[in-house]
Amino acid sequence: MSTASEYPARHVPADLPTRIQHYVDGETVDSLDGATFDVLDPVSNTTYVQCAAGGAADVDRAVQAARRAFHEGPWPRMLPRERSRILHRVADIVESRDARLAELESFDSGLPITQALGQARRAAENFRFFADLIVAQADDAFKVPGRQINYVNRKPIGVAGLITPWNTPFMLESWKLAPALTTGNTVVLKPAEFTPLSASLWAGIFEEAGLPQGVFNLVHGLGEDAGDALVKHPDVPLISFTGESRTGQIIFANAAPHLKGLSMELGGKSPAVVFADADLDAAIDATIFGVFSLNGERCTAGSRILVQREIYDTFVERYAAQAARVRVGLPHEKETEVGALVHPEHFQKVMSYIEIGRSEGRLVAGGGRPEAFPTGNFVAPTVFADVPPTARIFQEEIFGPVVAITPFADDAEALALANDTRYGLAAYVWTNDLKRAHNFSQAIDAGMVWLNSNNVRDLRTPFGGVKASGLGHEGGYRSIDFYTHQQAVHVTLGKVHNPTFGRSEQGSDAVAPAGPVTR
Repeated sequence: MSTASEYPARHVPADLPTRIQHYVDGETVDSLDGATFDVLDPVSNTTYVQCAAGGAADVDRAVQAARRAFHEGPWPRMLPRERSRILHRVADIVESRDARLAELESFDSGLPITQALGQARRAAENFRFFADLIVAQADDAFKVPGRQINYVNRKPIGVAGLITPWNTPFMLESWKLAPALTTGNTVVLKPAEFTPLSASLWAGIFEEAGLPQGVFNLVHGLGEDAGDALVKHPDVPLISFTGESRTGQIIFANAAPHLKGLSMELGGKSPAVVFADADLDAAIDATIFGVFSLNGERCTAGSRILVQREIYDTFVERYAAQAARVRVGLPHEKETEVGALVHPEHFQKVMSYIEIGRSEGRLVAGGGRPEAFPTGNFVAPTVFADVPPTARIFQEEIFGPVVAITPFADDAEALALANDTRYGLAAYVWTNDLKRAHNFSQAIDAGMVWLNSNNVRDLRTPFGGVKASGLGHEGGYRSIDFYTHQQAVHVTLGKVHNPTFGRSEQGSDAVAPAGPVTR
């Protein structure tokens, strides 16, 4: 590990906490057994704080607080407009502190400060969106004129277990917290252990906004301890998880005995398909940004670029040259485009894939640590060309600034290559042929497709993947569906029409009338 003195230009935010604690039932608390773990900053890889390490007992304490708040507190019984006002105040507070949130997030995760600032503002927008949506929510009603009316009543489910990743942690926490709270549930959040700093800020934000005590609870800790206990807890009826696919499989197995509701957004190895008729300038800019923004640590990264042979050589040459100009720098500097990877453990994983790639493709840019950064978790944007579909760097999620480029001859081969992975989260298609664009996008095995666009999110649309990339969808009304029970209520409006059993005398040949058909 490096020492802090090796990076005299490294920025350390003022007023960092001396320790990070859990937040349970309105109070900051240590782990019941006193356990802690080290938290590193990714530039120096030195410990800057100790964080409480939760276990099963800590999770149970948080779940019981959330259950009391759900069954005895006001939150689930508030009118939607009342909850909406509080969540709008959350959004206001987050917006007013976006610079500080970005500073802490950048320091803790290694994200470039400008990108961290954008994520903080998106977190506020997530709360504002769901605060508006719950007031505008209209449920179905089905009428049988003169006979019956049937309507849907939505009810919060209970304690929502939220398990979030270390990439853009504050924003992704808001993505789950906002709909879970908006719909009247109480929550226990288990954030990623690599990046606990920004998660610890939610407690003060919610208190200031007026969220009732016990509605929000936070337990830090390792996934195999705190996360596992939350998934297995019998009083947590639903789990929303974002993370790698293997962890998702474990969660699925551990949740099954309790028949929990599950929403899981997992890994990806998303294709970006560039046809010969595409706007080449736009496609190159978008595919550069799509894999190197957020340090490449993004589930929807277009990390497999499939390029039609007619333009393949030109594309590779221009792409490699532009990737080599992407600025790697200290996360706090505004000019930085790629910062430091989140943790030395993840850095080693990404570097190992780069070594694998040297024998699987043609290295045309990057290939390791930038010379200007002899220590810390810095990786130069790395581009491999001529990558066969059997290569590990083509098939496996690297989750870093590494991209594989592969040629294709025609639409059929492009589609076969695009679908030739276990993942199916996102896809990007670049073509000016409208008919091809729609037909091709609908044939891709992916939960989301962007045509001539790079990952522009509309919060009203479903977010999720197929195959190994996930289970279920969130976003817009899909989130409302996941975090609520949908109860059907049937009301008779006129005379009751139903078969009569048991009125005739024994031996009578009377036949009970048939009931009405109401469909």
